[in-house]
Amino acid sequence: MPATLNIGFLLFDDITQLDFTGPLQVLSRMPGAKIHLVAKTLDPVRTDCGPFILPDTTIAACPDLDLICIPGGFGIDAAMQDEEIIGFVRRQGIQARYITSVCTGAFILGAAGLLAGREATTHWRYHELLTAFGAEPVKSRVVRDGNLFTGGGVTAGIDFALTVVKELAGETVAQAIQLGLEYDPHPPVDCGSPDKACLHVRGAVEQRFAPRVEAFEGLLREMRAAEAV
Repeated sequence: MPATLNIGFLLFDDITQLDFTGPLQVLSRMPGAKIHLVAKTLDPVRTDCGPFILPDTTIAACPDLDLICIPGGFGIDAAMQDEEIIGFVRRQGIQARYITSVCTGAFILGAAGLLAGREATTHWRYHELLTAFGAEPVKSRVVRDGNLFTGGGVTAGIDFALTVVKELAGETVAQAIQLGLEYDPHPPVDCGSPDKACLHVRGAVEQRFAPRVEAFEGLLREMRAAEAV
């Protein structure tokens, strides 16, 4: 591993806050890590739960990254259609040692052409839609395909980041970071995946997501139609 590892998180309005801050907390503790919070401008970026995040570099000024990480959130719709963002992700993805995403951030990688023919995962409610970009969906909290690491929904970002640390810095370093963060989950309820949920709970959550997923499917169809012209 090089003495300095340039790690860049792409920021855009309406990202899911924990998609970003979970992996950030883990990866920032890796020896040699230099974190870059990258956005189109240095203006504060709005998250899905209220707080704002301050980027520290712009897309134009960002150095070549060793690892690029794309969080998810409702803001992916606009980001997937933003030529500046997609061009940045594509350029960095081509030269970076590691290409990564958390939750629905995988779709930004897909829009940049970085998922075709590769195994990947995302939030369970959007999982099968990965095929729109030629990816092979795999149901797992973390999926690795060569230098591509993708994490499942939201909290899976912590597991994803520890997987990356283990790969880059070794198991002992990953264990030390895990212990320092006291990451030893014992949830008071055991319903953290669709396979564990009862029909009533799963149905309620699917119904809540349905309008959003339907709109997102429509966007994917529009993007495919535009590419075909």
